[in-house]
Amino acid sequence: MSFDAGAFRAREYPWAERGESVFLNHASTGPLPQRTRDVMAAYGLKRAEPFRLGMDDFYPVFERARGNVAKLLHVPMRTIALMSNTSHGINLAARALPYGAGDVVLSVHGEFPANVYPWMAAAKRRGAEHRLLPLVGDWPDESAVLRAIETDARIKVVALSWVSYWSGYTFDLAAIGAACKARGIWFVVDGIQGLGPLTLDLSKVHVDIFANGAQKWLLSPWGCGFVYVRDELVELLEPEEVGWTAQAASLDYTHFLDYDPAYLPDARRFEVLTLDYVHFCAMAESVQLFLDVGPALIASRVAALADRAVAFADAHPAVTLVTPRDRTRRAGVLTFRVADTAAATARLAAAKVDHVVREGCVRLSPHFYNTADELDLALGLLLG
Repeated sequence: MSFDAGAFRAREYPWAERGESVFLNHASTGPLPQRTRDVMAAYGLKRAEPFRLGMDDFYPVFERARGNVAKLLHVPMRTIALMSNTSHGINLAARALPYGAGDVVLSVHGEFPANVYPWMAAAKRRGAEHRLLPLVGDWPDESAVLRAIETDARIKVVALSWVSYWSGYTFDLAAIGAACKARGIWFVVDGIQGLGPLTLDLSKVHVDIFANGAQKWLLSPWGCGFVYVRDELVELLEPEEVGWTAQAASLDYTHFLDYDPAYLPDARRFEVLTLDYVHFCAMAESVQLFLDVGPALIASRVAALADRAVAFADAHPAVTLVTPRDRTRRAGVLTFRVADTAAATARLAAAKVDHVVREGCVRLSPHFYNTADELDLALGLLLG
């Protein structure tokens, strides 16, 4: 499938075409495409005057959001629950999965706090151990993770971020998922820095719970995301937070007082309504954009931009690429060590290059609509 980047930018990100920003900060907050802004504005006007809202403006919005996410991940819609952020999905996993005293929840140093603190709290309550394996240099030791899975019978949960928010290291989900499945270990993934710049087929990769906020690489508003719960697990897990629409009985608005605690048979049992219809309407539109452009094409364009960063670092020893050079071990997060971080970030800011500093490193995170010229400009500014 061909992709006309200029036409896409003119239509969806006209500010980028006008040069208002060289936006290379999608690992923090993704800008909303124009089509998403239009949908959100139209729905927002209805919300402001709710007598204009019809029944199609409510549950069908959530159905479209779940359905588009399910298509993106190649899974049944019944396995998708809408969540306000990644942390909500991680908390679901930490509280609902069966593990207890003496068991180990395995992770690694370098994890984003959203995938650490919920496990610390849950493990403490249950008398379990939350274990963080040390980094080797800047990267997780994936071989040590696999050895622990294969040899430590106490491990009951493995909780990892697919892509590191700061180094860009990308785990092999298929290998770790297969190892967990073979040992009967729950595998929980924080996917927020991976889905979008990478593709994922969860019908083929074994993951028990996959939590993902949509406000970064999926180019959606704050306060919306989702969790995937493996189909075989959906009816086995008890929600720790119980929403008023988690039960089938609550879907009949004419009999609210017939209290029946039986949960819905799908992942909606984990949703706590009322969620933000405006923002989930927008999220559904942004995910539809990914489906329309093509997830594989998007991933290939992000990978090609990252290839340029690898080549640049190889050609300029004064800049150290922290992110792995191997395409299979990186996504869209590109992190660099430079001689003077403060000076480099000042140059980038003066040139209107949107970026951040993480763990003392300059982080650039380009998306598929960014151009090679934009990335080259930013890379050159790292040198001074």
